[in-house]
Amino acid sequence: MDALPVVWFIAIALLWTGYILLEGFDLGVGMHMLVSARDEKQRRVMLNAIGPVWDGNEVWLIVAGAGIFAAFPFWYASLFSTLYVPLVLVLLGLIFRAVAIEYRGKITARRWTRFWDWSIGVGSTVAAFGIGAALALTTTGLPIDGNGDRVGGPFVWLTPIAVLGGLALVGFSLVHGATFLALKTDGPVRERMGKLVPRLAPVALLPIAGWAVLVQLDGGDVLSWTLLGLAVVAGVVGWVFARMRREGWAFTGFAAFGALGAAAIFAAAFPVVLPSTIDPAFDLTIWNAASGSYTLGVMTVVAAVSLPFILAYQAWSYWVFRKRVAPHHLPDPHDVVPAIRPDAVSSGR
Repeated sequence: MDALPVVWFIAIALLWTGYILLEGFDLGVGMHMLVSARDEKQRRVMLNAIGPVWDGNEVWLIVAGAGIFAAFPFWYASLFSTLYVPLVLVLLGLIFRAVAIEYRGKITARRWTRFWDWSIGVGSTVAAFGIGAALALTTTGLPIDGNGDRVGGPFVWLTPIAVLGGLALVGFSLVHGATFLALKTDGPVRERMGKLVPRLAPVALLPIAGWAVLVQLDGGDVLSWTLLGLAVVAGVVGWVFARMRREGWAFTGFAAFGALGAAAIFAAAFPVVLPSTIDPAFDLTIWNAASGSYTLGVMTVVAAVSLPFILAYQAWSYWVFRKRVAPHHLPDPHDVVPAIRPDAVSSGR
């Protein structure tokens, strides 16, 4: 039996876990800019906390999608065609969010900044909800036939499980983002987030716990249940440290909760990558959805050579920008000066 499909299933699970952990706090910060910040200074502190890393964190999503495309093309084809509508909404949310982060500080007018604040907050929420829904449906099933084609209309994916998965990632991102802000900022934002996390976590993390339990009940084994138990312990540890205002340990605890919870879900789903809700005979597994051995072998060599450099660079960027962000670090807001003066354009100079 070829081991490469197993290796790439684990690799893709790790990529999705990395995305949830790294981009998760970015999306959470974007939501908190809209619902938790009390003034412009706090919003700028929140945005500057993720400023050096947010675009690098999005790379994990691209690599996860590319990995599925190359390693398991039948999984990619069925998943992305069936979830075309929500994934387009995710893409639009990420685009609006990225543009808003870049354009928000160009003009200091209140209407301008509030428009982009809403773009960041709504874009982050839509992206988190859509990706959570897609991952939940990947692990619980979609109505696909023997050819991997969708059976039903364009909104057949919109089920209670999809809503649960969407709320799961939104809730985790809110907690993870608040813990990150408590760790990465100083001043009013740190104080507000430090008080918010212990109250928010027990409620916001319930959907992701419910999703994990549903997957375990359907196909869990000793390993997956053990991972889920460790995830619960890590979440409790994170909550205890959050109450003690130990931001670093709280962030570590909730990150471990997310990582172990994702591991439990993928372990319970293995070796099925996309269950069919029509007939289990139509399930896509790592065996019938994988590329050929040659393709997987080439991918493994490329990943083994390039991945250490990518991880080293991202670790270096986090180390360089490890200091807390405080209000006094931010310059006074100002409009961006045009590169070409209007009078020079009108005079033809």
